Amino acid sequence: MTQATQPQQKGIQLTEAALKHILALRDSQGEDLFLRVGVRQGGCSGMSYLMDFEDPSKVKDNDEVYDYDGFKIVCDPKSMLYLYGLVLDYSNSMIGGGFQFTNPNATQSCGCGKSFTV
Repeated sequence: MTQATQPQQKGIQLTEAALKHILALRDSQGEDLFLRVGVRQGGCSGMSYLMDFEDPSKVKDNDEVYDYDGFKIVCDPKSMLYLYGLVLDYSNSMIGGGFQFTNPNATQSCGCGKSFTV
């Protein structure tokens, strides 16, 4: 009896809407860049999310790298402690639009959704 293999769960999940918007932003940069996601101290709830494009040459050996059909998301190990299981979504709603973070590790999030407490 053979066991079916399950696709590997990624530590940071992207919705189709988020991936589509990120790819459009990256294409406007004119370079083949990765997306770096992380956290830092600060924000109204104690920790805030970071997102920026990064040149592939700056990826460190200990970074987590997740591949989405050729597009890569990178996260440092310390940030991954707070972000594992994060779902990144995007909405173009007039009110509340933009990137939205659903973090299973957050015990509390601020009203703007850009910072959290663990």
